[in-house]
Amino acid sequence: MSYTIQSGDTFWAISQKLGISLDALLAANPGVNPSALQVGQVINLPGGGNNNPPPQPPPSGGNGKIVGAEGGSNGGGGYENYSGPASNFPDPSQWASYQALWAQNSRLIHFNANDQEVEFIHKAIETVSGDSGVDVRAILCIIVQESGGNPRIPTTNNGVRNPGLMQSHNGAEFNPADPQGSILQMVRDGTQGTRDGDGLMQLLNKYGNYYEAFRGYNSGSVNKADLNDPVGATGDYVQKAANRLMGHTWPNM
Repeated sequence: MSYTIQSGDTFWAISQKLGISLDALLAANPGVNPSALQVGQVINLPGGGNNNPPPQPPPSGGNGKIVGAEGGSNGGGGYENYSGPASNFPDPSQWASYQALWAQNSRLIHFNANDQEVEFIHKAIETVSGDSGVDVRAILCIIVQESGGNPRIPTTNNGVRNPGLMQSHNGAEFNPADPQGSILQMVRDGTQGTRDGDGLMQLLNKYGNYYEAFRGYNSGSVNKADLNDPVGATGDYVQKAANRLMGHTWPNM
């Protein structure tokens, strides 16, 4: 059986879509470079796969435009103790520019990922921002907050399985056999959600602002009057996210 490569396909994504083993898919295509797939290319499927089922794209809220890629300040300054409701936190128009935040945070990510992985993270953030309509700066800062940009970060499980770069709700983990595909999937899971839980996109649509969405992402529920109320999770989560988005720096950030 065969499969025709579609836009956005990776071996990892194909294995998940068709419900087959990635190792089996790789073994069925010994002459194919997984990092150089082309739209229209035909690959082999191991036994048991379905031939070209209807594609099932992730939830979408965007139009392909990278949200937050233009404008913003140069960042800088020290930690601010933001508190209270969302209206007390900096408006997105005050956030540092994406260029400034990438320069600042990519240095931190490099402590946990090699050059190629950092570039995969960079591309994944921009791709998912365009697909979801979520500000690229918010995706970047939540990645750094959740995992330090470490694609191999261990999965946590405190009643809910939280894997990957964004510690998503029962999503994908890093796959060394398909680093680019699995990194993209981890960013999709945290931003666009999984079948088991919401991502930033759904929470932003639900609450109408990024800060309550961040609290919902961390805690599962929101005290709108006090976003530093941990509601069983991390008290300063929203405060730290706001400082990251402003381009502030502090020890051990």
